[in-house]
Amino acid sequence: MHKFFSNRKLVITVICAIIAVGLIAGSLTLKKKDKTPVIQKVGNDVFGTVSRVIALPIHGVQTMTTDINNFVSTYEENARLRKGIEKNDSINAENKSLKAENKELKKLVGLKETMSDYSLTAATVLTRSPSSWQDLITVNKGTANGIKKNQPVLAGNGLVGRVVEADYTVSKVELISDNNESANRFAIQVQATDGEYINGIITGYDKKTNQIIMGQITDKKTVKVGTQVTTSGLGGVTPKGLYVGKVAKISKDDYGLASEIRIEPAAKLSNVNNVYIAKLD
Repeated sequence: MHKFFSNRKLVITVICAIIAVGLIAGSLTLKKKDKTPVIQKVGNDVFGTVSRVIALPIHGVQTMTTDINNFVSTYEENARLRKGIEKNDSINAENKSLKAENKELKKLVGLKETMSDYSLTAATVLTRSPSSWQDLITVNKGTANGIKKNQPVLAGNGLVGRVVEADYTVSKVELISDNNESANRFAIQVQATDGEYINGIITGYDKKTNQIIMGQITDKKTVKVGTQVTTSGLGGVTPKGLYVGKVAKISKDDYGLASEIRIEPAAKLSNVNNVYIAKLD
């Protein structure tokens, strides 16, 4: 029995060797031929088809991955750009605010140079009354800084109000745009074409045009647009000669004489941030 199995193994080994030699010889013979056998063609086609079927989803996944990476990169870049734009907007807004403040401060410096007869105390506006008919602001200077009631307050190129209440560290200022009927009206004057002065008081303020209104005019005379308007000193509350603004418009009566004068104020009354409180030396 043992001999039988030994002979069987030998026979199988010989057969395998013969088959291997045959395959090698066949392969060498096929390489020398110009035409590829049908079986090999079919095998190649099947292998190519299978390769394409396998490669298609792999390529799709690769393309999708690339697209996702590009999308993420684009999103991150857009986020960086948005942050840059927001930062630039913030910087531009801050620069605009600083330029406006710088312009206002330059006007105050120029104003100080012309007010040689007064000692001026610089102050910053802390709050403003929300009332539409009562324009009161609170500034950061008070009696500790020598501030007293009724002192004139200046901004822009001239008068904008006066102190109505002085506390130790802060003061309240009544603006010339105050429409409250109980307010102590500002007495002002304007020179007519004949050289004489017309007296009146500030009776109102037009927020739309930023114009103060001079009413209760004492004399009916002719006035030119552009003429300077100053305080008259009447009433003894506000000193005489402080610049208020210039004539912007004149309402005339039936005889062509001034009955109401609109004045462009020395400062933009809706946006007062820094002021000088004046004291006559």
